Amino acid sequence: MDLSHIFNLKKTAVTLISAVFLSVISVNASAQQQAEADSISAAKVEHAPEGEKEESISQTILHHIADSHEWHFWGHDEHKVSLPLPVILWTNNGPVSFLYSKHDKDEHAKTVFTENGQNLVNFHGKFFYASAQPNAHGEYIEVDKANEVVNAKPLDLSITKNVVSLLISAAVLLIVFISVANAYKTRVGKAPKGLQSMLEPIILFVRDDIAKPQLGYRYAAFMPYLLTVFFFVWLNNLMGLVPFFPGGANVTGNIAVTMMLAVCTFVLTTVNGNKNYWGHVFKPHVPWWLYPLMIPVEIIGLFTKPIALMIRLFANITAGHILILSLISLIFILKSVFVAGVAVPFVIFISVIELVVGFIQAFIFTILSALFIGMAVEEHAEH
Repeated sequence: MDLSHIFNLKKTAVTLISAVFLSVISVNASAQQQAEADSISAAKVEHAPEGEKEESISQTILHHIADSHEWHFWGHDEHKVSLPLPVILWTNNGPVSFLYSKHDKDEHAKTVFTENGQNLVNFHGKFFYASAQPNAHGEYIEVDKANEVVNAKPLDLSITKNVVSLLISAAVLLIVFISVANAYKTRVGKAPKGLQSMLEPIILFVRDDIAKPQLGYRYAAFMPYLLTVFFFVWLNNLMGLVPFFPGGANVTGNIAVTMMLAVCTFVLTTVNGNKNYWGHVFKPHVPWWLYPLMIPVEIIGLFTKPIALMIRLFANITAGHILILSLISLIFILKSVFVAGVAVPFVIFISVIELVVGFIQAFIFTILSALFIGMAVEEHAEH
């Protein structure tokens, strides 16, 4: 089947590159905020009275789903085997860059290191300006009454694990789609073969079951975006379930990534909104005396749609990772090997379910994006 009229290589490549570029920027800009809860909670455990300190399973789980400056393989401390990633900090004296392995030996802010004339400390993977004197725990940081670190910190523009995973998934998609697009160009009118034959049913699924029902005859203009979103989300969902390199990064469980995907849908919806769409917002079909109530509601609705897209994908993927890690943690919480006989089969079962969930979440994000865009381009006569 000839799909060359909807499978436009240039449009698809530009859409994918733009989405990934915006996502990478957003991941870098919000990496510190996303892992802040992990750092703060770790600080609370660090500074708790000795009698109240105990191993926190929740912190272990949060550590595994959070972003990181390294790709951890196995082991801890001096026996740790990992792939260090570039740390890029914008300090008061300008940019600083180094591999994370250079300053990963102490993650408890007890060792001060100097880069470009700036005294810095590593506290649970986050870099802060060092205090002049150590606190009662020997750490060169200060905390407030809520045990939150109050030290200033440089702007972190590092290439983290999520960023690397984003780039890997983008490269995979570009290679695959360039190959398929070239196949459609060279095999016009011929039966698909190889990778083309494997992906064509999925492309037809996106076209016939997502784009056409929501967008009607206008579907072709938005197919590059819908295909990009669907395969991008699906691939990263699957890569997040792979426990070893290059998988294991929680990309679609990073709210910065889901936010940028939702922003792309919001921009497409807003830019393509027609007179009828904006008429529903600023001149809703209600008695005039309800305008002061309905117009603000309609305006708020413009933003709640992409927010729902963002939170739904983020929450479902993160919940799946937490559930799997929680089941594994039962073995260590109950401290019994017999629990493994129950926990491990459940982990395998949930992992299989997550394979289905990964596809379903890609489908839901894509069909809702198509629905919102369809509402924006719908003409009055089509109601």
